[in-house]
Amino acid sequence: MILPAILILAAGQSRRMRGADKLLELVAGKAQIQRVAEAALQTGCTVWVALPPDRPDRAQALSELDLRHVLVAQAASGISASIAAGLSAIPTPGAVLILLADLPEITSDDLQQMISAHRTMPDKILRATDAAGRPGHPVLVPDWARAGFSTLTGDTGARDFLAQNSASVHKVTLPDAHATTDLDTPEDWAAWRAKSIPPTKP
Repeated sequence: MILPAILILAAGQSRRMRGADKLLELVAGKAQIQRVAEAALQTGCTVWVALPPDRPDRAQALSELDLRHVLVAQAASGISASIAAGLSAIPTPGAVLILLADLPEITSDDLQQMISAHRTMPDKILRATDAAGRPGHPVLVPDWARAGFSTLTGDTGARDFLAQNSASVHKVTLPDAHATTDLDTPEDWAAWRAKSIPPTKP
């Protein structure tokens, strides 16, 4: 089976960081956007990253990595614009693993777990959950579902599409809170670091 492409969504505005950029926060000594991109590359998949036009520091943090960049002109309109731009750039047919760039605990092993599940269930939409069963990210989109994801609008992502196609969604449980730890404010980052979580492998 052909490996899925990986689409990293990194075009968000980071509005709640009050001037800072959460994707440039350091995790295990690396900018978060670089760390998650390296984790994706370690899977052996082709990796695409959706970037906004007004955050050159993000592209700079990725400059030494073998990634395909997708510029999202309408990034300010919400996450759906990033999904649509990324999916339109990735050749068809083929599955795509959609990965948020701001998950500081996600690892290459987590991504490999999603890819392995895709091998056994190639027609299912795979939704990662944390160990408690709470739905999170990433989401693996089989080829048949790409059209539906490409027509999403607004800033709610694929929530409605997943609900409408719930019979085709299979949950994949990742360790601890890897799938749901999403840090949006300086306070979130400070609290997370205060837990003294050991550095995660890329």
